[in-house]
Amino acid sequence: MEAITEEQPNVSAEGIVGLDEPKKMTREDWRKKKELEEQRKLGNAPAEVDEEGKDINPHIPQYISSVPWYIDPSKRPTLKHQRPQDEEEAYYSTVGEWYKRGVQESAVSTKFRKGACENCGAITHKKKDCLERPRRVGARFTGNGIAPDEHSQVLLDLDYDGKRDRWNGYDPEDHHRIVEEYAKVDLAKRTLKAQKLQDELASGKLDQEREHDSEDEDEDKYADDIDMPGQNFDSKRRITVRNLRIREDTAKYLRNLDPNSAYYDPKTRAMRENPYSNTGMNPDEVGYAGDNFARYSGATINMAQTQLFAWEAYERGSEVHLQADPTKLELLHRSFKVKKEDFKEKQRDGILEKYGGEEHLDAPPRELLLAQTEDYVEYSRHGAVLKGLEKAVARSKYEEDVLLNNHSCIWGSFWTDGYWGYKCCHSMVKQSYCTGESGIGISNSECVPFEEGLMELQEEEEPKTLLEMHRDKMMKEKKKNKKNKKNKKHDSDSSDSEDEEKKKEKLKKALEAEDKRVKQIDLIMQVEERKRPYNSLGEVKAPTEEEIEAFRMKRCRADDPMASFLGQ
Repeated sequence: MEAITEEQPNVSAEGIVGLDEPKKMTREDWRKKKELEEQRKLGNAPAEVDEEGKDINPHIPQYISSVPWYIDPSKRPTLKHQRPQDEEEAYYSTVGEWYKRGVQESAVSTKFRKGACENCGAITHKKKDCLERPRRVGARFTGNGIAPDEHSQVLLDLDYDGKRDRWNGYDPEDHHRIVEEYAKVDLAKRTLKAQKLQDELASGKLDQEREHDSEDEDEDKYADDIDMPGQNFDSKRRITVRNLRIREDTAKYLRNLDPNSAYYDPKTRAMRENPYSNTGMNPDEVGYAGDNFARYSGATINMAQTQLFAWEAYERGSEVHLQADPTKLELLHRSFKVKKEDFKEKQRDGILEKYGGEEHLDAPPRELLLAQTEDYVEYSRHGAVLKGLEKAVARSKYEEDVLLNNHSCIWGSFWTDGYWGYKCCHSMVKQSYCTGESGIGISNSECVPFEEGLMELQEEEEPKTLLEMHRDKMMKEKKKNKKNKKNKKHDSDSSDSEDEEKKKEKLKKALEAEDKRVKQIDLIMQVEERKRPYNSLGEVKAPTEEEIEAFRMKRCRADDPMASFLGQ
């Protein structure tokens, strides 16, 4: 109580504590605070940070995070009081701490030490705790026969797990000693065997026809006692027990060690995707292609179709279930398939009777018409045809290789300087008569093509005088000015019309928004006053000209004689 009274400031003579009460927030500050809280809850604004730099959950109530103003108004919101306190937290011994074992006795002191036992001279206890026979003259006075000091063990304060840890205090060096011991025994065995083999070779008693090359005859012959893969023989029950998994099989998670390959679920031991999908290997060539490869084979697909039919039938009112009544579901599914096929046949026959075209359905498949034939063709290693006819090249709908007017090449077989012609005579005129080698000689000489010469003759004109050139220039400028005036008038008219259309659209949208606002106000007014929503979080901005015009058009005047008919 005294500490509390000392921390309280401004205590008057009358006993009234002069704490500064929090100032009342304005409406604008309150609205901003609420908006910030909403943004923090939505995740759009960063969370508030306490004095330790940790984020405060925005969904925690204010009475938990905020410090009361009458305790300390200067403190920020914090959650430190919700976490474990350091002064109340219990500390336990660490993992490496343990009792010392096999501690050697230190050298016995030859002189009496201050604070030691007056009877035996050990410094670890006092005279009243001494367990030796009381001496007639103690070691304090004689200085002889001083007893060695006892070893005091550390006091361990272990937690729940430490008290139940079976390996607590285990020294790994013990295991190294065992390994070294077995290694020495193995080395001694090998040495004895080598010495024995040397003696047999020296005496000539070694059997040269021994087939086995085992290094150690005393080793266990694992190959003689091994079981078949996936089986185990129980000698007590005299039966063969089948294991859950063949131990020689490669584990699923070892098929592909790439971390981006198929996901392996260790709980269910399932790998649904193909582990070799990223390697480009064919799923039919690998030994394991994922659990989905086996799930979509056999009767699994039929089972899934039956289950889907059961769900659809149950939604339509049929009480069937795959596990509860499988026989009824199977018979119902078969009858449904028959009725469905009959309905499809009737629908198909009706369409054919109405529109016809049955002869197109009876045609052989497209694969037989275009791809497969009975012609036998034998090819060599290089692709040449040895026996049979070579496959005909598919032609277009246009006539090909048609030679006209004594030409030996088609039109378009020759091209030069952007012109097409005949390769046989280098003629650039289509459907002309072939001139042969003489035409090639003429084309190689400096001669302008016929079509190009015509273009040059047409382009040649008489030169104009300076007066004619000036008149042409003036006429062009007048035409250009007239066009610019017309374009300006057209642009001004179009811009005015576009502005009017935009204003009409904005006014239309403002009228719709005003109708929605009036309806919302009517709904709010129908709600009880205490249950109405908090309306101060709405955004406040100046109304536009269209919104003011819409308000004036929709405003209801009490003196209007037609006001009672506006709501109808």
